[in-house]
Amino acid sequence: MSKLEGKVAIVTGASKGMGAGIARQLAADGAKVVVNYASSKAGADKVVADIEAAGGEAVAVGADVTNKAQVDALVQAAIDTFGRLDIVVNNSGVYEFARIEDTTEALYRKQFDINVLGPLLVIGAAAPHLGKGASIINISSFVTRVLPAESAIYTGSKGAVDAITGVLSRELGPRGIRVNSVNPGLIETDGTHAAGVIGSDFHAWNEGQTPLGRIGQVRDIAPIVAYLASDDAGWVSGELILGSGGMR
Repeated sequence: MSKLEGKVAIVTGASKGMGAGIARQLAADGAKVVVNYASSKAGADKVVADIEAAGGEAVAVGADVTNKAQVDALVQAAIDTFGRLDIVVNNSGVYEFARIEDTTEALYRKQFDINVLGPLLVIGAAAPHLGKGASIINISSFVTRVLPAESAIYTGSKGAVDAITGVLSRELGPRGIRVNSVNPGLIETDGTHAAGVIGSDFHAWNEGQTPLGRIGQVRDIAPIVAYLASDDAGWVSGELILGSGGMR
């Protein structure tokens, strides 16, 4: 039996990049997956089609994670479609580095709304439907360990995610719900290509500082998430797991 067989997962921001890879991994391990997207329905539909072609079950559901009504509808769609909810992966996130002199309210609110408010709303909506053995995985970042220059807003938002992970592991633990964080290093995705990160000085710096000698791939992170989602990690909660090839 696959390790996630019988379980139902929501993955936010799963129409592309790391979220898409996580959704595919959870489905390959037996979970039924709600593939959330904010704007790219075509991308989410492609992820669903890939999962179904491999013999899995999935559905695409659009929702802005910063909008409570839409988040409530996202969670309800999981219940209506698959009858339960066991796994929540808060993957939606944005980043934009800027010098402290260039800090703006808009830059702050965009990153904190999606990176911090989003997980809070999603977990709040999901919690009443989660039972003993459920798993919440927040996707944070290695920036909370390496503290790169010009990342004050982004690193601050991910530091908040790390703190929220610890708080909710204590708050939800008595109900048998585990809460953990995965903190990836630099990962090659469509997004990091589009942002000009791949091939940049920052890319080269990451490779030079990483003991394993390369930046990460989605395939490096998705299995970590699947492990935390499974009963194999049944005694793991409140942890921040650094997936960065040894960079810290």
